[in-house]
Amino acid sequence: MCMKILGIDPGMAIVGYSVIDVGAECFDLITSGSIQTKKGNTDASRLYEIFQDISVIIEKYKPDIASVEKLYYFRNQTTIIPVAEARGVIIMALEKYGIPTYEYTPMEVKQVLTGFGRADKKQVEQMVKYTLNCDNLPKLDDTIDSIAIAICHTRKNLELITK
Repeated sequence: MCMKILGIDPGMAIVGYSVIDVGAECFDLITSGSIQTKKGNTDASRLYEIFQDISVIIEKYKPDIASVEKLYYFRNQTTIIPVAEARGVIIMALEKYGIPTYEYTPMEVKQVLTGFGRADKKQVEQMVKYTLNCDNLPKLDDTIDSIAIAICHTRKNLELITK
């Protein structure tokens, strides 16, 4: 039996998402993409758009669990609050649909995927390609990050997923 995992890389401008199917007999990328909000819109409007779009993804793909990037430190202090607000509406949508949510810092994701917590984007991308056994990944880093976040959950919880 397979488990659907929704991976989410939150942001105000771009939310990367992916759904993977994982189990003893399967490991497939079902879908991936991004929610992109318009910079000129109000924050409230952008947050509502994120909430609506995440809700549509949940209703369409019916994930069993979600794996979301956790905020722990930001170099750019001007983006931390909008990203935190976006995470809030994402987590609220997941709660609304009763989706159990697990959170991982970027360093945890890098450590689990590459064995090095300070790996660069290219190294993470290579491990995502290797894990999915494919050469063609989405173009946006946010989408690739969402896949990495979902894969991180599978590796940290393999015994639960393969039962």
